[in-house]
Amino acid sequence: MKSHDAVSWADCASGWRPGHEPALPFTTRAAMLATRGALGPCLTQAAKGADAMDLTGKLLIAMPGMGDPRFEHSVVFMCSHTEDGAMGLIVNKPARDVRLSDLLDQLDIGGAARPEMPVHFGGPVDGVRGFVLHSAEYASRLHTLAVPGGFCMTATLDILEDIAAGTGPQRALMMLGYAGWGPDQLEDEISRNGWLTADAAPELVYDMPDDAKWAAALNSIGVDPLGLSASAGRA
Repeated sequence: MKSHDAVSWADCASGWRPGHEPALPFTTRAAMLATRGALGPCLTQAAKGADAMDLTGKLLIAMPGMGDPRFEHSVVFMCSHTEDGAMGLIVNKPARDVRLSDLLDQLDIGGAARPEMPVHFGGPVDGVRGFVLHSAEYASRLHTLAVPGGFCMTATLDILEDIAAGTGPQRALMMLGYAGWGPDQLEDEISRNGWLTADAAPELVYDMPDDAKWAAALNSIGVDPLGLSASAGRA
């Protein structure tokens, strides 16, 4: 995993450059989600060569012994994968003692619904930025990134307002932070047996308990989690 400035589009959101902000307590981190249109055109899919790997809309499954404890037993949903790099969200690591209601309180968002859904650790990059991975029947009034397979990703404040009002997406996961790779970095990690890949089933991503998603993702490609070794190749 590269440093904050590894992915070219990661820096362009709302003019904020990772690595140039002071450390923020959690009570103010949620406010970064209030930057409306935060992603905008930065995540539009670029044309890729015919032989290029494109994992957009797929799952990455962390292999044992990959060498980065932040990704141990992680399942990562890939929101974008182009020649310029890749961006994904970890879907099976809930943040400790943080729920959506906490973020709504910090952002002064009221509403009749206010579901008690957890907030997930989306990845080690930009932990101050919020993302919602959700089903495709919902679209933000500002910007939503459509991802193959019936998934969407929104990073603007209006989705939290709609969730609180009971008019948000039918299925959703809230994340803080994301996982990012520079050009060819993800491909290199896969070639060195850091990740397996699988199709993304909405039932696995949204409905399954977080602690069961890693094993379920492996089972979906015919891999026994108990027999998996760090030297296994890419499925």
